[in-house]
Amino acid sequence: MSARLSPSTLVLLTMPPLLWACNALVGRWAHGQVPPMTLNLLRWVIAFLILLPLAYRVLRPGSLLWSHWRRISVLGLLSIGAYNALQYMALQTSTPINVTLVASSMPVWMLVLGRLLHGVRIQGRQLLGALLSIIGVLLVLSRGDWEVLTHFQFVPGDGYVLLATLAWAHYSWMLARPEEPAELRGDWSAFLLGQVFFGLGWSTLFTAGEWALTPAHMVWSWPVVAAIVFIGAGPAVLAYRCWGAGIQRVGPQTASIFINLTPLFAALLSTLFLGEAPQGYHLLAFVLIVGGIVVSSRVSRAARP
Repeated sequence: MSARLSPSTLVLLTMPPLLWACNALVGRWAHGQVPPMTLNLLRWVIAFLILLPLAYRVLRPGSLLWSHWRRISVLGLLSIGAYNALQYMALQTSTPINVTLVASSMPVWMLVLGRLLHGVRIQGRQLLGALLSIIGVLLVLSRGDWEVLTHFQFVPGDGYVLLATLAWAHYSWMLARPEEPAELRGDWSAFLLGQVFFGLGWSTLFTAGEWALTPAHMVWSWPVVAAIVFIGAGPAVLAYRCWGAGIQRVGPQTASIFINLTPLFAALLSTLFLGEAPQGYHLLAFVLIVGGIVVSSRVSRAARP
């Protein structure tokens, strides 16, 4: 596995945070119109319908999918069933600044899980890169005023984000330590469709609980339908394809730093839609985050397992 960040690899790893920033905006916008578990389920139904014509053969009896169904079911639970559902839940009970602050700890958790579960030694460059990127995220969230962060209070929604972050970190390490046959992993649409298939089972279970245990309701409209189709095609199918390919090229530690581009993109998109002019701290934060990516990616081959 090479740590070199080629132009194509940069595109692969930059596309997911951009699309996930759009997903966060849609998730906040859908609050009060679509329950969080239901939104996650509908999103992946759209993704399933997109992937089905490309890889329907993987669902046939005798497919390699069924001989590895336990592991792929876990992948589906961590990514499809849990990650975004927990984030959508967090947006119901927590503030955007809390959600993004907790999620910005992803590179640290990626390094910790790599050390604890996979015996991967943490290098100083990786730790420095993670810290630089987190500082950049905090700069965006504070809008250049560090006193804003003194008002941070941990609420239940932040716990949902922490669980989502841990789930995604574990999912990424599982991708980086493949156990499935190359024939299955080599077909990205088949591998993703397998995860979505099992993930829909988990999502359906969680959604049933949501409607049975909470006062869930839907407010249907054409904008809601368009939003669901978008997050199913872009932040789901396209982003997951790019993320999986990026993980295979540079590993989960380096790839995790790119996730910290998500709040930066979210801030820029919010600025665009709110009509506010970009500020100097946006540029400084971008330099810090990208600097963290560069520093973290320059890992010596001797340190790789």
